[in-house]
Amino acid sequence: MLTAKLKTDGHRVSFLELSMTKLDLKNVPGHQVLAAAGKKALRPGGFGATERLFKFAEFRRGETVLELASGLGYTAIRLAKRYGVYVTGIEKNPDNIARARANVSAAGLAGQVEILEGDIFHLDQVDKKFDYVLAEAILTMQSDAGKSKILSEIYNCLKPGGKFLSHELRVKGSNADIIRKELSSVIRVNANPLSTDGWLSTVQQANLTVVDYDTGPLTLLNPVAIATEEGLPTLLTIIWNVLTRPVIRQRISAMRQIFSRYRNNLGYMVLVAEKEAQ
Repeated sequence: MLTAKLKTDGHRVSFLELSMTKLDLKNVPGHQVLAAAGKKALRPGGFGATERLFKFAEFRRGETVLELASGLGYTAIRLAKRYGVYVTGIEKNPDNIARARANVSAAGLAGQVEILEGDIFHLDQVDKKFDYVLAEAILTMQSDAGKSKILSEIYNCLKPGGKFLSHELRVKGSNADIIRKELSSVIRVNANPLSTDGWLSTVQQANLTVVDYDTGPLTLLNPVAIATEEGLPTLLTIIWNVLTRPVIRQRISAMRQIFSRYRNNLGYMVLVAEKEAQ
């Protein structure tokens, strides 16, 4: 069973929040730069694609959800509040764990949401099965072998008839390998998005049957999408940080250039796949 190794209190969270200003923004992964700039939706298709995925899922009150790389716990909290499900979040980063637990406590959901320390490559430590496993913007950053390993772990965590919920970056075109290389360089982590058929095939090879999926454009740095989904204050905060913080400006500008250059090749994909019922 996974164990909680960190205790959280108000002073600890304040310290952690201050420590975020000490990030090496020149070299940290792109999503950390975006978060430091004030961005809230860090998925390829934004909140809109995630909402589409949740509609596919058809959650029912009292069901259980395992969320991989749960970050600060915002998605887990939203799921618990909206659908009445019980959520277990797996997170590796100690700072995120402490802040997520504080967020859960502040939301009054300590009996419905738990954040555990763990590794998405070793989910065998989880001692129960779930109705759903949610993974957003995780498999994209893995090699083909890494994707297979995580999907195998996900399969083992699902109840018979359980559903895998995925939201990932999608790539198309004959120059996909070039795009992957340039993406990896600009976001400072391995970027290995697949085509629509590639994602479908990879998931099905893990003995999961895809029952619904959808695709759409990449909205990560689209100002209109940010204002619409995250609010005008968030957009203004990002703009302010880009204008006043040179490192953030350089990193986000580089990402925008790649996204713009390959705007016809990049997008998101959401899918739901089921484990066979026994």
